[in-house]
Amino acid sequence: MKNRNEELKRKLKKAASISLCAVLAGGLAAGTYTGVNYLTGYEQSVQAASKEQVTLLKSDKESDDSDSKEESTAKGSLDVSDIVEETMPSIVSITTKSVEEVQSYYGMFGQYGAYSPEQREVQGSGSGIIIGKNDTELLIATNYHVVDGAETLSVGFCDSTACEAKVKGYDSEKDLAVVAVSLDDIDSDTMDAISIATIGNSDNLKVGEQVVAIGNALGYGQSVTTGIVSAKNRQLNSDDTVGDYDSDSNSATNLIQTDAAINPGNSGGALLNMNGEVVGINSAKLASTEVEGIGYAIAISDVTDTIESLMNEETRDKVEDHGVLGIIVQTVDSAVTEAYGVPEGVLVREVTEGGAADDAGIEARSIITKFAGKTVTTKEQLVDFLSYYEPGEDVELTIEVPDGKEYKEETVTVTLGKSEDTQNADSKDSQNQDGATDEDGNLLEDWQNNEGGAGLQYGEGWN
Repeated sequence: MKNRNEELKRKLKKAASISLCAVLAGGLAAGTYTGVNYLTGYEQSVQAASKEQVTLLKSDKESDDSDSKEESTAKGSLDVSDIVEETMPSIVSITTKSVEEVQSYYGMFGQYGAYSPEQREVQGSGSGIIIGKNDTELLIATNYHVVDGAETLSVGFCDSTACEAKVKGYDSEKDLAVVAVSLDDIDSDTMDAISIATIGNSDNLKVGEQVVAIGNALGYGQSVTTGIVSAKNRQLNSDDTVGDYDSDSNSATNLIQTDAAINPGNSGGALLNMNGEVVGINSAKLASTEVEGIGYAIAISDVTDTIESLMNEETRDKVEDHGVLGIIVQTVDSAVTEAYGVPEGVLVREVTEGGAADDAGIEARSIITKFAGKTVTTKEQLVDFLSYYEPGEDVELTIEVPDGKEYKEETVTVTLGKSEDTQNADSKDSQNQDGATDEDGNLLEDWQNNEGGAGLQYGEGWN
């Protein structure tokens, strides 16, 4: 029995020793695993990754770490105040003065009962974006409707200085214009204060992405609003409704819809992404008073070619005795275009014998669609284009010429003539000093009643 007890004690001691070795080995393995992880930084890197993800969401507001700021900037997460500080020097205010006729009680009856409207100076306001400069001019993009009809233009910079500006070029169909300020008129301090805007890619915008609008709202000076991209690929229809963008239409403009407040005076200002890049040109013309939170901006990527073309046009001043075409015209509006398939433009109803158009071979019934590369849709536009050209200058016109029941496009060069009779400018049948006298009346009604004075007979095409 004694021998058996001693043998049992030896076995228990051996088992305890084995268990202790196992525990020690396990503890050593665990300690070694922890130590290796500590030395290699594995556990630390996991914790750092977790903290980095959380920190990144707050880095714009709470972190002062320069690396975090650089990373957030690269991802387009600038704070709005940073964007404003960076981009405000590239945004300008535009003030216009124009003269318009207004009807008053006394003006309605005038002397001897004749209609005598009053002329009144009207001031308008808008915004612009500094987009570049050449050897002599600072170039600014804006909306066409901001400068339309303006007699004088003034551009206000971020340092509260202002300079006179001129319209360099415009595309009324796309509602775009470029104005120029002479570098000689801008002092060195202002040149140091202003900057040229960075153009972004509006195609990369996502619905729900934050945007910032800067402009001269209500003419009170530069102000900032924020919002999101509510929708992409919108377009303004001919009946002033907004629908989906038709990329195949030559006249449609791709619009960004946003809930950032865009008010009168914001037109021509910048819609910016969170990198501070221009992704749209705001247009208050498209805003509606019937709803809230819907504004529109022209998608910048769709109009860069147009803007660059306008930037390189020759800057012109209006001339007092401008050149004339020697024609009587009438607007071919959308109603006629839709009803008869006639090209939209300006119909030549009569050609003055021996005049500029006659010498260039332009005949009645032709439709002028472009003047010096610019689209012409109304007689008023044609008159405005002519006001910048002197007699004797050559101008290229694009016209649609009747060819049976269809039309063929031709390009002709016209040497503008001189108006010989400015005294009878108000006479309906005489050539006025704008060189493009219009006939009153409804062209659609004329054609429906077989009274198309230019020779179009209803249902028969051009004769």
